[in-house]
Amino acid sequence: MRTVFCLLFTLATSWGASCDSLAALTLADTTITLAKVVGTGAFAPPTGQAAPYQKLAAFCRVTATVAPSKDSDIKLEVWLPVEGWNGKYQAVGNGGWAGSISYGDMAAAVRRGYATSSTDTGHAGGGGSFALGHPEKLIDYAYRSEHEMAVKAKAMITAFYGSGPKLSYWNGCSAGGKQGLKEAQRYPADFDGIVAGAPASNWTGRATQSLWIAQAVRASEASALPADKLATLHRAVLSACDAQDGVKDGVLENPRACRFDVETVACKGQGSDGCLSAAQVAALRKIYAGVHDSDGKLIFPGHEPGSELGWGTMAGARPFAIGLDHFRYVVFKDANWNFTSLEFPRDAGLAARVDAGLIDALDPELKAYFGRGGKLIQYHGWSDPQISPWTSVLYYQSVLAAMGGADKVQSNYRLFMAPGMAHCGGGDGPNQFDMLDALETWVEKGKAPSSVIAARVQNGKTERTRPLCPFPQTAVYRGTGSTDDAANFTCK
Repeated sequence: MRTVFCLLFTLATSWGASCDSLAALTLADTTITLAKVVGTGAFAPPTGQAAPYQKLAAFCRVTATVAPSKDSDIKLEVWLPVEGWNGKYQAVGNGGWAGSISYGDMAAAVRRGYATSSTDTGHAGGGGSFALGHPEKLIDYAYRSEHEMAVKAKAMITAFYGSGPKLSYWNGCSAGGKQGLKEAQRYPADFDGIVAGAPASNWTGRATQSLWIAQAVRASEASALPADKLATLHRAVLSACDAQDGVKDGVLENPRACRFDVETVACKGQGSDGCLSAAQVAALRKIYAGVHDSDGKLIFPGHEPGSELGWGTMAGARPFAIGLDHFRYVVFKDANWNFTSLEFPRDAGLAARVDAGLIDALDPELKAYFGRGGKLIQYHGWSDPQISPWTSVLYYQSVLAAMGGADKVQSNYRLFMAPGMAHCGGGDGPNQFDMLDALETWVEKGKAPSSVIAARVQNGKTERTRPLCPFPQTAVYRGTGSTDDAANFTCK
């Protein structure tokens, strides 16, 4: 069997270099630490949980450390399929403060025939403490590590296969979505197509909002919003707005059309299990409203109606860790800083000034990326309780304004909002879909996505399908047939 495998490997790479020889590849600021073939089903990630990789086809695994600055320590991995390479490259994104390689997403890319890569973004561990006293590491996290990874990965692909990738894609959600937007903004030549899911593009605004919420639910002991109260609130929202889209299905097609009056859940007199106290109503008003400056200008939008069941992410027992770390280690540079001392809106402005576009990915000027034919698909769940979905709409609208309107943008950029979907998945709505397939079809065949079919799957069974429509269109029921079948809806 070993002889057969070696023969197949030799044939598969006869037009390029052997996997082992990549260890001697010379790349700027780069030390290659491993280059070896991983046999079918043999990969075991450092974190354990080998089960998802048991049927993964053989690949050449390359690990490297990149140091573009004296304080840089960027770890990256590149996986190169031994057989069946589709001729393309897919970089995968990270979540939160990163600090680890996205092995699961890399495996998914290899299963589709891609050469792939991931980076730890320049540090180990999932918190933001690495940034304290290390401005170069913060730059690595903000954008440099992803660009360095793309450059190094393409060089390794070229060395291994004898030619570079014919097309390069980015695929990421959350922080990975922000990374994708940052690539389009700063390094337009790195990728031909980008999938940016639920992007944390307004990173500083989201950090600010998370502590705004943390203070709101701690204004007094009576302000807390336990899960049962959030469930009461959610039921009231659905009762008021679910049927507005013509289908009563437990999902709001367009939460922005919901004019829910919070007073409907306020207790009249003595509190009870079926209502919220005055202090709780005051807290939820702040959560829905978002953060504004002293002139009333929006700093960061609030959570949308329909997202209430996920509010524990920011309104739970502890402040949202990503936001807390940002203010501790980046804004105030004090590991002991207490979020209760945050002053609104003063410190929100400070956070934006400190960042000055470093981590935030809000630059709407995408002329260079679009000019070379780059395609961008952005998506966001309307029930996202971690990154307000309206931020995606605001960024999309800013690009339209900067680029001369929808007619100038639609051939390169489309936004899809997913009703009922939470953060990068989950939620009550259809939340499983293939944006990468839509992107491939757009880039490789010139067919722009007019809709993307999403499914809600429970216990392995598809319960419902719906079309996701390019914003500002929404899915409208045709009036006949099952409301669980996407074929009975049209985008309008």
